[in-house]
Amino acid sequence: MRWIWIDRILSLDRGERCVAIKNVSAAEDVLHDHFPAHGDRPAQPVLPNTLIIEGMAQTAGILVGHANDFKEKVILAKIGRASFTADARPGFTLRHTATIDRLDATGASTTGVTELLDPGTGEVTPLASIELMFSHIDHNRAGLAFPEHNFVFTSQFMDLLRESGVQ
Repeated sequence: MRWIWIDRILSLDRGERCVAIKNVSAAEDVLHDHFPAHGDRPAQPVLPNTLIIEGMAQTAGILVGHANDFKEKVILAKIGRASFTADARPGFTLRHTATIDRLDATGASTTGVTELLDPGTGEVTPLASIELMFSHIDHNRAGLAFPEHNFVFTSQFMDLLRESGVQ
């Protein structure tokens, strides 16, 4: 299973907002486990909500990291709330929009909205509302030490940003 759950950054406004997309493809193995054919019921492939949350966490995490030029190791600390109103099926595109509510030396809180885009009709449907909290782990209150290199924003994430035209 791949680790990155967004395909492209559409916009990134420092310290304010990040918009990313994820194309839901029938080629992704994880869709076929949710929900396979059973008895008379045909297969109903759906992207699991946990992976939608992960896509939003990656979008919001990039927003938080970018605010300080990726000098901090930013990790997801808490999912404050996640509510879903639809299912993400193959052939659709997810649009994650994350905004920063609070940003300081210890971390950040973000609010995100995920929308479902139907490429056939152009229709946009609300899919999820997600509140996340992040920690800058180099400023943790327990005084724990972490490796010097930034193991959170790997070359995969930095390549995604470059390919999306983000400096």
